[in-house]
Amino acid sequence: MTKKILILYGTETGNSELLAMDAEKMAADSGLDATINGMDEVTVADMQEHDNLIIVCSTWGDGEQPDNAIDLYEAATEAGDDDFSNLNFAVLALGDTAFDLFCEAGIQWDDVLEQKGGNRINDRIDCDTDYDDEAEEWLEETISLFVENGA
Repeated sequence: MTKKILILYGTETGNSELLAMDAEKMAADSGLDATINGMDEVTVADMQEHDNLIIVCSTWGDGEQPDNAIDLYEAATEAGDDDFSNLNFAVLALGDTAFDLFCEAGIQWDDVLEQKGGNRINDRIDCDTDYDDEAEEWLEETISLFVENGA
């Protein structure tokens, strides 16, 4: 049976979507059945149908969720304490160190998934505007961890 992974992105400018697409290819190349969606295309119930999740989320404005992530994030914060207890997850946060609340949206996702019972499979990475190499390396490591442990 092929192991499944859900890859969600929260983006304003498309950077998170491009990284999520890279993650999808890496996951498929590693034998995982990857599904990729914008955060505005899924519900908390959709998230709960998966055992494995990667979130790639940029921070917008002054530490805010990007537009396509707001509703799902609010729904996730209202979920029950153990609603993500069957979920292995990892979060890649994008931000800009020029702002006080660097990578705040990704930090919020990481926190809420843990608070609602999720199992962090890899530590969150907080990436600045020059993120390419660092993010790709983290994605490769994270996909390997899902293949070995979580997925």
